[in-house]
Amino acid sequence: QVRLVESGGGSVQPGESLRLSCAASGIWFTINAQGWYRQAPGKQRELVATITTGGLTNYADSVKGRFTISRDNAENTVYLQMNSLKPEDTAVYYCNLEAIRVYWGQGTQVTVSS
Repeated sequence: QVRLVESGGGSVQPGESLRLSCAASGIWFTINAQGWYRQAPGKQRELVATITTGGLTNYADSVKGRFTISRDNAENTVYLQMNSLKPEDTAVYYCNLEAIRVYWGQGTQVTVSS
């Protein structure tokens, strides 16, 4: 059974940093890419960043220069380093894995508020 377990969310003030982690287990197939999406209250889920197994990355314009996605291929773990956080970054962040189908984590809350 495939499981994606996220960690690292929390409440911070504007300008501070957080690092999210997502560990995938039960993987027996080839992974194409992993990534992070987020959903704020009343809004649709949106892409934050993705990374392929080859290391190619893609970022939402709103997080470019502030967020960095990375991946440990051996551990099937993906990270999201979030710097210079803004109140508009407040959302539930979901880990995503693309393979023969798409898998989702349960989400972790990130709150940025003064």
